[in-house]
Amino acid sequence: MTRHDGLFALWWLIALHGLRRGEAAGLRWTDVDLDNGLLVIARQRTTAGYAIHEGPPKSAASRRTVALDTHTVRIMRLHQRQQERHHVRRDNADKPYLPSGYVFTRPDGAPFHPGYFTQRLRLLIDRAGLPPVRLHDLRHGAASLAHSAGVDIKTIQDQLGHSTVALTADVYTSVLPAIQRKAAEDTVQLILNIGCRTQKAPIIKRTIRRPQVPRAGSSGPVRLSQAQNPTDEPRHPVSRSIATSRRKTRKTRSR
Repeated sequence: MTRHDGLFALWWLIALHGLRRGEAAGLRWTDVDLDNGLLVIARQRTTAGYAIHEGPPKSAASRRTVALDTHTVRIMRLHQRQQERHHVRRDNADKPYLPSGYVFTRPDGAPFHPGYFTQRLRLLIDRAGLPPVRLHDLRHGAASLAHSAGVDIKTIQDQLGHSTVALTADVYTSVLPAIQRKAAEDTVQLILNIGCRTQKAPIIKRTIRRPQVPRAGSSGPVRLSQAQNPTDEPRHPVSRSIATSRRKTRKTRSR
């Protein structure tokens, strides 16, 4: 819907990094460090009626530094080159160009009226046949996406420039139940997976070695199966005669 729009970088910054409309309108290239992936919110362009007022952000917390991911840096560089091409075309056509220094400008270099962003997004939404989406909804979406990705609320507060954590937490009223449900499902699935692995654990067979008994006259130990059974008669000649004598004695007594 917005990928081929001239303000794609604007929609991306608002939807992914939570800039306010006035902050995006007042953003200058001097506040953007693409080499280090940083963006400083130092001013804003707001409206009262149709009149434009430019000044510092709405609060001390709103003045902040936003870290940019590598993909966002790539988008911003493409936007910068596009803006430079507009400048070259205007010069080649002998048309005036205003080097205003703003990031989001019209083809002649002048900054956009903040209200134009709202009108432009509404037009794009209508063309795509989507339900109505406000520009400020993109900012709330940025907070919800970050929270769904596992970012803690304090970090999101700093990214959005909220004055308190409570204000940031209010943004998640609609998304927290879904996130909590997913967390519950993930937890029970983890337990079930552990249970399945326990049931399917292989049975380990252990081999018990019998003790070895030394054989008489042998220099080394032999296995019990090969050793003399204690119940067997002694095999030595002397021991055999003693055993025979004992049996005869028992027979005589029994008579």
